[in-house]
Amino acid sequence: MAWTVEVHPAAEVEIDALPADMRVRLLHYFDLIVEFGWNRVPSKAFKFISQGLWELRLTGRDGIARAFYVKRTDERILVVRVFVKKTQKTPPREIQLAQRRAAEV
Repeated sequence: MAWTVEVHPAAEVEIDALPADMRVRLLHYFDLIVEFGWNRVPSKAFKFISQGLWELRLTGRDGIARAFYVKRTDERILVVRVFVKKTQKTPPREIQLAQRRAAEV
């Protein structure tokens, strides 16, 4: 079975709002996952957060961004929240929002 990347409807709007270079990098990561599997994404690009929630780290000319996702099955990823970081530490409200969206689906 091939990998699939699904995006929560609210996260689609957030992806469209990303600066162009970060959006291109995020979509490139999605393409790598779908075509080759999770092993082709650099290990420094993702990190476990909590309760099944992971983050995909993005950098660009305009700063840094994060895409929170959950693994629904072995080969299915659901992106639930995408945002540009303004501070060094990820705000707890961003994590809580991602967890709420993950629980919805």
